[in-house]
Amino acid sequence: MSVPHRTVPSLIRRRAVVAVTAACTLAGLAACGTVGEAGEDAGGRTSGRGGFTIGLLLPDTHTARWATADKPLIVEKVKALCPDCRVTHAYASADVATQQQQIESMIADGAKILILDPVDDKALRSSITRARDAHVPVVSYDRLAEGPISAYSGYDSEEIGRIQAEELLKAMGPKARDGQIVMMNGDPTDPNTRDLMRGALSALKGKTKIGRSYYTAEWIPENAFRNMSAAIAELGADRIDGVLSANDGLAGGAITALKAAGIRPLPPVTGQDADLSAVRRIVKGEQYVTVYKSFEAEANAAAEMAVALGRGEKLDTIATDRVSNDTSKEIPAVLGPLVPVTVGTIKDTVVKSGLYTVSQICTPPIEAACRKAGLTE
Repeated sequence: MSVPHRTVPSLIRRRAVVAVTAACTLAGLAACGTVGEAGEDAGGRTSGRGGFTIGLLLPDTHTARWATADKPLIVEKVKALCPDCRVTHAYASADVATQQQQIESMIADGAKILILDPVDDKALRSSITRARDAHVPVVSYDRLAEGPISAYSGYDSEEIGRIQAEELLKAMGPKARDGQIVMMNGDPTDPNTRDLMRGALSALKGKTKIGRSYYTAEWIPENAFRNMSAAIAELGADRIDGVLSANDGLAGGAITALKAAGIRPLPPVTGQDADLSAVRRIVKGEQYVTVYKSFEAEANAAAEMAVALGRGEKLDTIATDRVSNDTSKEIPAVLGPLVPVTVGTIKDTVVKSGLYTVSQICTPPIEAACRKAGLTE
């Protein structure tokens, strides 16, 4: 599924989550992330045959995908492209100051390229400028950062929001017109949150009522649980006809609150990321949809651009899209395909792509639901 050609203020198409705390210091980066993931010898140094160090900075530890998918995929791709390169990585525990320290430490330790998923796109602008001044290009990853970045690998978040809203309206059916929903948005400092909301609102306008809308600090499911509980208390347990949740983690928190309130049947709930727990919820009928983004495609593109930049090569053959931020309107980018996943399409999407096997999804507690969904016999 290709992303349609669109032009928005923050996005111009040309073609087609080991705990880390704010106590991490410049001298203690090793405590903030494992160092030397690829292409290192026993002493932790590259062999010198054209290798260099790439710093990978991820925003938090509570989002499962960062440790289970993104980091290992990026490390694997870098190793394939540049056996003598090494990747150092760090998680920022959703703390801006920690991530700023990690960036400074990686630059001081000789990283030649940074792949950065920013905790806060605006607050890290000065750190990105510092990297530029130190001649260290920054590949913005998954979230589009402000400042002089050199490339971006991610997705069209506005399009994700639109897909989520359209799928929610489809699930609500005729109830949408006279019904109301709760919007469970992400962290207000995340640029993806703003774009997701913009896309969702464009599809929801005039189609249903938004009873309550919340931002969810740091994308933490427990915060979504509290927000959803507040919505139930304010609107009434029988007056919530749908939940537009920005990602699967928040969906899990919202669904837990709905179940705790004794709401049956559950209203349709959206998500994003195709987390394994979310796919299982979809099988069980607790979550209606998630938007699948290929972590492998996103990670591979970031690794390819980082290696190319480290070698002084142009990105034209890798990055065929362009995005804009506060600094530039012509940032080389790779924007990946987006696919909605519902119970009827699990086999043809996340299973067919190799993201999960049926045995990974269909654990003993949900065997009956898997048979009903046609995943097992």
